[in-house]
Amino acid sequence: MRIAVIDGQGGGIGRVIVEKLRKALPKDDVEIIALGTNAMAAALMLKAGANDAASGENAVIYNADKVDIIVGTIAVLMPHSMLGEFTPAMAEAVAKSPARKILLHLNRSNVEIVGVVAEPLPHLIDFLVERVKTIMAARCAGQG
Repeated sequence: MRIAVIDGQGGGIGRVIVEKLRKALPKDDVEIIALGTNAMAAALMLKAGANDAASGENAVIYNADKVDIIVGTIAVLMPHSMLGEFTPAMAEAVAKSPARKILLHLNRSNVEIVGVVAEPLPHLIDFLVERVKTIMAARCAGQG
């Protein structure tokens, strides 16, 4: 299974996601690709345990449809998010990708998602990792 972790700015959220995915999932069965909006974010996720990393608009566009799962924040569906680092073309590529998207509902882009539980970021990342594990288990059992 190929998982893309998308993050920008400082790459801190992506770093934590990569670390937790790497600890929770079997290394032989999972390839984690770090896609940063900038080189610093990509490098931080690579250092956290991603198999490979790339940065910039073309990296996100090129890889969006080559992975099974995309993880990150809701900002990856929003043009001009991440203080303008996430371009309209990047958001479109992620939205059009056939990959399953498992996103954190952070309210940094002035978008509120009704019906979700307000939890601290570390708890949300734990929920994200558990969801990826569930999807992997279903796929391995031939259900997904």
